[in-house]
Amino acid sequence: QVTLMESGGGMVQPGGSLRLSCVASGNIFAIYFMGWYRQSPGKQRELVATIYTGGRTNYRDDSMRDRFTISRDDAKDTVYLQMSNLKPEDTAVYFCTADVATSRWERRDYWGQGTQVTVSS
Repeated sequence: QVTLMESGGGMVQPGGSLRLSCVASGNIFAIYFMGWYRQSPGKQRELVATIYTGGRTNYRDDSMRDRFTISRDDAKDTVYLQMSNLKPEDTAVYFCTADVATSRWERRDYWGQGTQVTVSS
């Protein structure tokens, strides 16, 4: 079994910054895709950013690419999301996800429980 644990959420004023972290633990053979999604009340969960083995990144749109930076530390099985110039519309629960192999034959996506980010004055 694999567990993803997010941290770093909180309340920040518009224009502020936060850094989210997500640590994977458990029976990990290899981690491929890692990413962040978010969900606001009444809305569907949406992609924020992803990062693949080797460092290739993908962001939902140019606004996120300009303000957010996804990175990973494979030695620590950790993915980060540095968020800057936060806006009220960034308020959401942010979820970490990872494509994890627990053996040569078993591989699936895992999700964390989420961390709340609130942007408000």
